[in-house]
Amino acid sequence: MSTMTSDFFVERLQAWGVTRIYGYPGDGINGVLGAIQRANKKGAGIEFIQVRHEEMAAFMAAGHAKFTGELGVCLSTGGPGATHLLTGLYDAKVDHVPVLAISGQAEATSRGATYQQELNLDRVFADVANFVQEAAAPAQIRHLVDRGVRIAIAQNGVSVLILPKDIQDEPWQPPQHAHGFTHSGTGYQRPKVVPYEADLQKAAAILNAGKKVAILIGAGARGAAVEVVQVANLLGAGVAKALLGKDVLPDDAPFVTGSIGLLGTRPSSDMMAECDTLLMIGSGFPWTEFLPKEGQARAVQIDIDPSMLGLRYPNEINLHGDAAETLRALLPLLEHKDDRQWQEQIALNIKAWWQVMEERAMAPANPVNPQRVVWEMSPLLADNAIVTSDSGSCANWFARDFRVKQGQRATLSGGLACMGAAVPFAIAAKFAYPDRPVVALVGDGAMQMNNMAELITIQKYWQGWATPQLVVCVFNNQDLNQVTWEQRVMEGNPRFEASQQVPDVRYSQFAEMLGLKGIYVDDPEQLSAAWQEALSADRPVVLEVKTDPEVAPLPPHITLKQAKAFMASMIKGDRGAAQVIGDTASQLFNEILPGKK
Repeated sequence: MSTMTSDFFVERLQAWGVTRIYGYPGDGINGVLGAIQRANKKGAGIEFIQVRHEEMAAFMAAGHAKFTGELGVCLSTGGPGATHLLTGLYDAKVDHVPVLAISGQAEATSRGATYQQELNLDRVFADVANFVQEAAAPAQIRHLVDRGVRIAIAQNGVSVLILPKDIQDEPWQPPQHAHGFTHSGTGYQRPKVVPYEADLQKAAAILNAGKKVAILIGAGARGAAVEVVQVANLLGAGVAKALLGKDVLPDDAPFVTGSIGLLGTRPSSDMMAECDTLLMIGSGFPWTEFLPKEGQARAVQIDIDPSMLGLRYPNEINLHGDAAETLRALLPLLEHKDDRQWQEQIALNIKAWWQVMEERAMAPANPVNPQRVVWEMSPLLADNAIVTSDSGSCANWFARDFRVKQGQRATLSGGLACMGAAVPFAIAAKFAYPDRPVVALVGDGAMQMNNMAELITIQKYWQGWATPQLVVCVFNNQDLNQVTWEQRVMEGNPRFEASQQVPDVRYSQFAEMLGLKGIYVDDPEQLSAAWQEALSADRPVVLEVKTDPEVAPLPPHITLKQAKAFMASMIKGDRGAAQVIGDTASQLFNEILPGKK
């Protein structure tokens, strides 16, 4: 029997090191699925993980890339299956991680006939993909795979390969040694990218001249943690973290101010407001109002992607290079600052901030303070734990109350801030690292949107993992909480029940129905014991906590405009806003007093 094009396609993916594909079947991609099946029978196949929805497959591929640094791969049929991939692929695109999407397509012989499930997928994926191509002949497959994978890895982006049904089933024909054919090869090694010495010297001069140096790191600083610490120690600097860089440095380092931005800490906000020098490393942090005012600070930026340089702040020097390599070249040029007053003040601010966070977390609520859910979790996690968070108010508690330790990993949907990513990210983490405990923090809105279905995926596969520890913690407050507070604080509108009310679902019981473990908590004094039980269970767990929707996920500083808008929402009859717990309310009203920003 001759080798089919789909068989060669799978072999070529294996040659590039692909070992796992997340996807959902359909007739448009059955040829590739058959090839995976045949390869598996030979004992040298690719693991296929069946998800509940193609969007989740794309999120899992993105999650795999975020946690491993390797290419994540997802698969779908054509038509609706392909369009379902888009959201997860956009998450990979905006968070700069390599993903390959494989999509089926109607037969090439029917293209242009408005055939069933025929879409112009190259146009559909044109915006999200760094490389997208539909195959037209078997001899084309070799260079499509080689180029698609190489571009995704090299550019930390998305590649999409579209395979018509009939071409998948055609006999494999290698490219001829003739005009009109091309002969590609596998393999890619990321180069060493370091700026010119003259630019490094200019950057060092700026950093050495600074008296109050602030460092901002993002996911691009991963792999450069040692160098970032060395730079901070030399310059007497503080280090703030964009959310995607939360796990680059542990939160117990005395100069680490934690997250920055709307979900950030006050020490990070204050450091940026008072610094005279800024060093940004591997971050595309979007909210420029949390960076120094233009003209306040001299700035240097390091990024492997030149398109991100100078995008958020008018830097004096933009250094195009790998974070670790560039910092290693920069370190010998930096001078040790004897004056430690700036860094010591940052350390005092951080210490005071953690005390404030504990007070907020332990403040009474009705019934459970959501901040306390994460605060109680944090010290109980193993040093190798992996934590994912969904978008929404739970991301605030992930950003502020989760004190990440060295060796732990964490992520969320950063640039896209998409609901529904936490559970597929957690599943991908568990497949990549089956011996490590994984926790997903999820709001009830995201849980109902698409994460409940993926509990079925967990149920299907968990017994094949080295350890069963995967906890899905659901914040059940019957409210699309982040948007509710945005309506109040940003718009001055009262809570709009028609858009914000979420049905009350017993997620823990749903887990039990699937054969997983369910734990329900509506008493804050039970939280610690519940977390211990969940983290030591003999199977995956849904930990459902009945949390108070009136605990405000406020930014680190409240502007007068935001405070007035919040007050206006109460005047307009928002009774819930008036029930904010005492600690949160006092924070808000302190900001309104004369002399506050």
